[in-house]
Parts: sequence; structure tokens; C-alpha cells
Amino acid sequence: VLSDNEKGFHWHHDDDTGNDVVKMSQQVPSGVCYYGLGDKPANMNLRGQRFCNWGSDTYGYVKGSDPLYKNIPFFHVLQQRIAHGIFFDNTFKAFFDFAAERADVTSFWAEGGEMNYYFIYGPTLLETTEEYTRLTCPPELPPLWTLGYHQCKWSYFPERNVKDITKGLRERRIPCDAIYLDIDYMDGYRCFTWHPQHFPEPKRMVQELAADGFKTVVIIDPGIKIDPNYSVYTEGLANDYFCRRADGPLMRGSVWPGLCNFPDYTKPQVREWWAGLFEGLIKDVGVKGVWNDMNEPAVFERGTFPDDVRFDFDGQPGSHKKAHNIYGMQMARATAAGVKQFSYPDRPFTITRSTYAGGQRYSSGWTGDNIASWDHLWLANIQCQRLSISGFSFIGSDIGGFIDTPDGELYSRWIALGAFHPFFRTHSSGDHGDQEPWSFGEPYTSLARHFIELRYMLLPYVYTAFWQYTTKGTPMLRPLTFLDQNDPETYLRMAEFSLGDHLLVCPITQAGADGRWMYLPKGDWFYYWTDEAKAGGQEVWAAADLTRIPLFVKAGAVVPMQPIMQYVGEKVVEQLTLHVYYKNGTAESVLYDDGGEGYAYHEGQQTTRRFTVTGNATALTLNQQIEGEYQTPYTTYRVVLHGLPTAPQAATADAQALALDTYPATETTVAAPAIVVDARFGEVKIELGAPDAVLPTQA
Repeated sequence: VLSDNEKGFHWHHDDDTGNDVVKMSQQVPSGVCYYGLGDKPANMNLRGQRFCNWGSDTYGYVKGSDPLYKNIPFFHVLQQRIAHGIFFDNTFKAFFDFAAERADVTSFWAEGGEMNYYFIYGPTLLETTEEYTRLTCPPELPPLWTLGYHQCKWSYFPERNVKDITKGLRERRIPCDAIYLDIDYMDGYRCFTWHPQHFPEPKRMVQELAADGFKTVVIIDPGIKIDPNYSVYTEGLANDYFCRRADGPLMRGSVWPGLCNFPDYTKPQVREWWAGLFEGLIKDVGVKGVWNDMNEPAVFERGTFPDDVRFDFDGQPGSHKKAHNIYGMQMARATAAGVKQFSYPDRPFTITRSTYAGGQRYSSGWTGDNIASWDHLWLANIQCQRLSISGFSFIGSDIGGFIDTPDGELYSRWIALGAFHPFFRTHSSGDHGDQEPWSFGEPYTSLARHFIELRYMLLPYVYTAFWQYTTKGTPMLRPLTFLDQNDPETYLRMAEFSLGDHLLVCPITQAGADGRWMYLPKGDWFYYWTDEAKAGGQEVWAAADLTRIPLFVKAGAVVPMQPIMQYVGEKVVEQLTLHVYYKNGTAESVLYDDGGEGYAYHEGQQTTRRFTVTGNATALTLNQQIEGEYQTPYTTYRVVLHGLPTAPQAATADAQALALDTYPATETTVAAPAIVVDARFGEVKIELGAPDAVLPTQA
């Protein structure tokens, strides 16, 4: 028995609100920890806190603000080192009390609907996340370019300003794959239109940007301007596609275009119509991605819709009380269908601000309108971890903060963290100043370039982690507790997380710091920048000036890296670098590749390479097993050997001798022994010297 019901399931009528409340209460034994629940800006362990799910446009939120944009009613319970999850699948306004009101009771309830919840047994936290994500459906693989760097602002306009930004990125050799257009690209903020003066020839502009390696992403909000000369409005009106009040009139609310009506995305015909509207943007103009905003749904005068607004619910009508928390997800669902249809044979890309459990199958996301402050850098780290373990891994924050202006140090620390988040985008409000990677002068321009380049080098590793997410539901970002739930030292720690299987990151979130203390989970680790070895199960000091972020690599890891390029596909990757980290014992790694675009991987055009590292006092062996039909463009590996206990004396690949050389040091990393080997090798063996043999890093 993991937990006992305190009162169990019960129902009551709330006379104050008029709602029929469904509720579950459970006893809380000592030592229980709670994790998850989406984007809550709170401590990682939720115990002692209370939350509400009611999607809200929370501009400039702070730690403790609640509710926020996303509604994910799933949480983990860790008790006596055994994990399980609770998914409370109820779309009404919901509440979660993790021993806040009463220290010995945790409860969750909703103001309507049914007591429909899933108990998901682990026994590990990682397995609980995987099971939940598979239950609610992981996403398809995205196009590889979406894992590169994105540049955004409210707003880049007119066209010459957009071109100045993209030119500035290329001239400064700062890699970037996507440029975003916020609401000012539209004609009077009317969705699916272009401003005739700001963007007179959008197709030509998008083609020219594409020729320089930039994908164009545009914003689309749900509010449709009430305008008899606007075809989207007249079509929606004629077909009864907009939400109505209980007594019949259309739901009207003011957002950016002025007075608007709002589509009812719970109606199948509306979703089909909405998807079809993207033909002009995607197929005709060549836009590559769509960004859904304001879809909590948000309106200016009252925050959101009145409770009496009616929705179709696939022919089973219900009120806004039931629809509110899924409005954003249903909009993203309809958007994703249209973008996918008109992007084919390329893969689609969408991003949403609001979502519900399962929304990860339709869209990526970001953490909303944050602030340029060190507190918000701390929050970005926590929120992205929390969303990842709530099934939503394709997540990031507005780097540098959306509101106010960061200084160069804050921006540099933030972009260093962003390089290890799945969604990697700078976004800001233009009325607070410029926030491009060069906006703060030197040394900050070079620092931004340094971390963006590191992200592009890591793309094979990041893409493999995404593949694990899509196939198994494995979260891309994993809090420290998820790496070793048997170690109580990890239960209250929040800063440290892993990206994928092997990289442990701990951002600097204080001004003026030249390093920080961080906790290493079980196992052996190497400091990425120096190859210094550290044993797990202890707190260590990680020296990190602005050129570094505290970053450790797990012993036995094989970390694939590609050459730096200015955008995905700029050049053919003819050689991949495998960074192999010594382990006294055995460890496994995986590398997945399918070219990063299209759907041929569904027909077997993919390759999975499984590596096994085995080390002892006399040798390090690297074995490779290759599965799949995809022929990778690279034909050789440069294998870089980190953390060897003694200098290598000889190297062979499938019993054929190889030449040993040195992988050169950089301004931020040290030299290491290296070999070049055919990419289809079966076994590489490195013979190690006597204990007093000198390594390149020691010479």
C-alpha cells in the first residue's frame, strides 16, 4: 500500500460558487515528495503548496503566481523511494493541495465533471513519466532545424528590419535557423493577413530568407476581428463557427485587433476550417512554423470568457467551465493539422502558450511572459524541468526575459542555460530595448555565439534525446531526483538537471558568480570544460566564468557532436565527432539519425547506433551495433578519448591499427587523445599505458 485515502472520493455542492465539486483526499505519510503539475513557478518539490489549474494570461508572473498558462493535471508522488503518478483527467477548474492546508492530507478536486483519474505505478520517477507520456501520446519527431536557435521579438517589422536582423546574425557568424514575425506583420492584427506596407511581397521575402537559411515562423491568435470586409470573419460567421453565450449572442471580446469573435475549436467542422486557413501562409507564402498565443483564452476586459459561453464538444455541448482549460490545446490541435497538411512532405512546427495534458502531441511551448531578472532565470530552469516531467519536453523560455531589459551578464547566463533546453529562443518586448545576441556588445556577443555554437555541435545528441522522448516518453530534461530517487540528498534540490542520458547541467543564477556548488548523483562524472573527474554522491564546486556553464558528463558516455554550422543543412556532415568518456566498468549510449526532415523514417529510413563502453586498467573498448536502413552522410568518426587513467599506447578498429593523434584544446576546453575511424566499425580498442604514462592534458 503506497498511500491510504483520508476521505477517498467524495462529491458536494458548493453553495458559494454553485459548482458541483468532485474531490479525492489522501493521507500524507512523512517524507513524501510531489513533483510535476506543468508550468507552476514554484519550488520543485510541491509539498506544502496549493495550486489551481485555470489557464490565465499572467503577464509578468513571479515565483508563486498561480494559475499560469498551462493546465497539466499530472503529478508524481515519491514515497519511501517508490514512485507513482496521478493524472486527474478533468478539464474543469481544478485544485491541488499538497499538504498545504493540513500537513497530513493531500487533496485534488475540480469544480465540476467526473472523478476520472489514473494511478500510474513506477516504481521509478522516470518510468512514471514515460507511462504518463505514452498514455497521453508523445509528439512526432520535429524537423531538425527546430532544435536550432530561434530569434524573436515583439516585433520585427517592416521587412527591412527583419532583413537587418537576419543579416546581423549571418555577418556576425551567430548560428540561427528561425526568424519570428509577431502580430505587426498582419494587416490591422487580422489573422492570416499581411500588412500591405510593412510586408508588400511576403512570398518573395520568405523565399529570400529561406535562401539564407532562415525558416519564417508567424504568430496566429484565436481572436478574429469583427469586420464585414474580412473573409475569415465572414466565413466563420456564415458557418456558425464562433462561440456563443448561453442565451444565443456571439461571444465578443477585445484583443489586439479590437472587438473579436472566437472560434469554437471543440467543434470538428471548426477545426477542419481552421486547418484549411493555413494554406495561404504555409503552401503559398512558404512560412515554416506557426506560433499560437493568447489562447488561454485571453481577452483584455475581463481576462477570459464568461462561464456561460457554450461549446460544441464534438456534439456533446458544454459550458466554458468545461472548455476553458482545453481551449489552447484544441486551437493547437487545429493549427497543427493545418500546418502538417500544407507542410508535407516536410514536417510541421507549431508552438503554443496554453495547453492541457496531452498537448505535447500537437505543439512545442514556452513559459510565457517572463521578466528580465535573475529570479526569472532561476524560474526558467525550474519551469522547463517541471514541464518536461509533466510530459511536455519540447519547452523553453524567453531567453533574456520578455519584459524589461537584461544586462549582458544576465543575457549570457540565460543563453547558456537555453542552449540546454529543447526549445531555444530569444524573445522580448521591443518597447524595452533590443535583445539580439549582439545587443550588449563585447564580450557578450562572443559569449552568445559560443553557447549557440555549442548547441549546434550538440544537435545529434539533442535529436537523439528527442527520439527517446517520442518513442518511449522519456523526458528530455530530468531533475536531479529523477536521476537517483534513492538518494534523499536529491529530493529538495532544484538547480541541477540532465539533458538526455549523459549531460548534467546546473546554471549560474546569481549576478557576479564565478561558479557554484552543485550536487552530483551516483556514478562518476567529468567536468566538461577540463575533464576533471569527480565521484558522485557529493556536492562539488564547479568553477564557471561567463565562458562556462557548470556541465558534467557521465562516465562511460558517448556524446556525438557535429561541426559548427550557421543553420541546419548549411553543409553536409561528413565526419561526426564522438566524445567518449572513460569508465571503469561498462556503460551504454545511443545515437539516432534519420536526416532530420520528412517521413521516410516511418518506412525504415532511420539508423540507430548503440555504443557500449568498457574500461579497465589496461584498455578501453568501444563497441558499436548499427540498426536501420538510413545511410548517414558521415562516413567517419573522430573519436575523442576523455578521462583516460593513463596515456593510450595503441589503437585498433576491428583489429586494424589506427593512428593516435590529439584533439586540440580550445579557449574553453582541454586537449585529449583522438583517433579517426570508419563510421561502420564494430569494435575500437585503446590499449592503455603504465600508470606513469603522460596524457596530452598533462603534458
